Amino acid sequence: MKTGLNVVILFCLLAVSLLSKAQENAPEPYGVLPSNDQVNWQQLEYYMFVHFGPNTFTDVEWGNGKEDPKIFNPTDLDCRQWAATAKAAGMKGIIITAKHHDGFCLWPSRYSTHTVRESSWKDGKGDLLEELSNACREYGLKFGVYLSPWDQNHPAYGTSGYNQIFANTLNEVLSNYGDVFEQWFDGANGEGKDGKKQVYDWDLFHDTVYRNQPHAVIFSDVGPGCRWMGNEQGVAGETNWSTLNVEGFAPGHGSPPVEVLNTGVQGGEAWVPAETDVSIRPGWFYSSSTDEKVKSVAKLMDIYYTSIGRNSNLLLNVPPDREGRIHPNDSIRLMEFRRAVENSFKEDLAKTATIKASATRGNSPEFSTANLLDDSYDSYWTTDDDVLTPFVELDFKRQLSLNRLLIQEYIPLGQRVSSFSVKCWDESKNDWVGLAEATTIGYKRILRFSAVSTRRLRIDFDALACPVISKISVYNSPEQFSDAEVNTKNKGFEDTSKWSIVSPSATVISMITDNDTGTYTEIAKNTPFVLDLGETLLVKGFSYTPVDKVQSSNILRYNLYTSIDGQSWTQLKNDAVFNNIANNPVRQDVILFADNPEEIRYLKLEPLETADSGDKYWIAEFTVF
Repeated sequence: MKTGLNVVILFCLLAVSLLSKAQENAPEPYGVLPSNDQVNWQQLEYYMFVHFGPNTFTDVEWGNGKEDPKIFNPTDLDCRQWAATAKAAGMKGIIITAKHHDGFCLWPSRYSTHTVRESSWKDGKGDLLEELSNACREYGLKFGVYLSPWDQNHPAYGTSGYNQIFANTLNEVLSNYGDVFEQWFDGANGEGKDGKKQVYDWDLFHDTVYRNQPHAVIFSDVGPGCRWMGNEQGVAGETNWSTLNVEGFAPGHGSPPVEVLNTGVQGGEAWVPAETDVSIRPGWFYSSSTDEKVKSVAKLMDIYYTSIGRNSNLLLNVPPDREGRIHPNDSIRLMEFRRAVENSFKEDLAKTATIKASATRGNSPEFSTANLLDDSYDSYWTTDDDVLTPFVELDFKRQLSLNRLLIQEYIPLGQRVSSFSVKCWDESKNDWVGLAEATTIGYKRILRFSAVSTRRLRIDFDALACPVISKISVYNSPEQFSDAEVNTKNKGFEDTSKWSIVSPSATVISMITDNDTGTYTEIAKNTPFVLDLGETLLVKGFSYTPVDKVQSSNILRYNLYTSIDGQSWTQLKNDAVFNNIANNPVRQDVILFADNPEEIRYLKLEPLETADSGDKYWIAEFTVF
């Protein structure tokens, strides 16, 4: 018995000795590094955003804080249904818009009179955050919260006392509902009392978060935990560094240019990885008009590759409907999307390959290429410190068809690879043939390329410090083909042959009625757009489709007039806003007559402000319905 115990002790000592030796010989960290919480966050990869509140019932994207709180009255709210859907979709958590820009709180806050307490839901006795946090725990999901510092309802907004009120609000949420894995901020900042803009005290806000939730990752344009990657369309940069320069920047208008947010900064001063936020529908809040515009599986797969496949986490918004449930169209699509992902990465062809490298650190088995094929993120292949351009070669032993390559860096030691290339062996040429080239890797990079039949694959690395690679996988994934995404509501008039543009007179009508969002007309900002329908028609509203480019010359604020004769005009919209169009430039449907359409022949759109500071505005499509 004693001898057996001694053997066990010796074995443990040997294992500790080997581990210590491996750690001793491991590469030194390179550059700034992620915290343990950031590494754990990155490994979540995919979770749900839930936009829900008064906007769900008013059919707008940004409420103004003047809505009657009693309008919030979901008739069959079931947070367990949300959690069950997220779990079945393969998501790891849910982030809820606990307070959006209208100031409405989804819990009975002591610091506001614009809350569920004043709503009709459950006679003012409900607490949505309590219900959702409990549902997340039941289904093994992480729970996160979005609280907008902009508050269009609170009378103190725009005054010196508001920052402490908002900090109190944060404290209230973050101390009452259990663990919070991510605190979501944006930098939206509107006019406050007497036209003053609030100067946010971000240090106070961050301190409040960390005091209550020390392991929470804080999202904003510039982190500090993770960053917005510059658009709301699901596309992270092909180059995507997890590092960023943050000194002198702030969320909102004080952030770096969107191009920088999209790609990060090589050698940046802080580790601020990217998070890709995008909605499964055109807008963030539920609208029945978008029931038939849920993104296709093909589109969601594209987003998967341009988010998770480009070193970014994917935060996919799925807005509950007015009953308080995730709509069947959305939940069905989520299940289809999960199946498509699983089918794409079902069989790792690298598992059956033999693998070798041009160099291995100290020729040690602790850092060998065998680590690239196991399922442990914490094991890796690396080279000696002075070897910055090594290659890895896989031999499948037979001809295989393949079209995907997945690579992961071991980010606890930093992001090190600046570029890499992929080649396949061509038997007919008896030589290597280029398949793909890319820049950064980070936590995870997935390359798509046309299917090729080959026996061998080679990956060449170019690194800023010896590369530290945790995983290489190869797949032959089914190709996705786009399916129709049509909107059966708010359908425009099909016959536009009688239409003409009165102002500016040189504009060709076909440019904005050709159903091609890639073409657009460009008009001087001081010139109104006037459309003649050629005859009097019963009109309910109009649609403005901007150019698909963030922070560009798309119309942000506008006036809208209608006329029968082109002489006498009726103003229907005054200083109206195409909400969130700067960051999410999608088609904007505007209802002019909610109950019954009215006779109209002329419409005049008068731009007041664009999403940039240019002297022109753009129209890709304009539809009257």
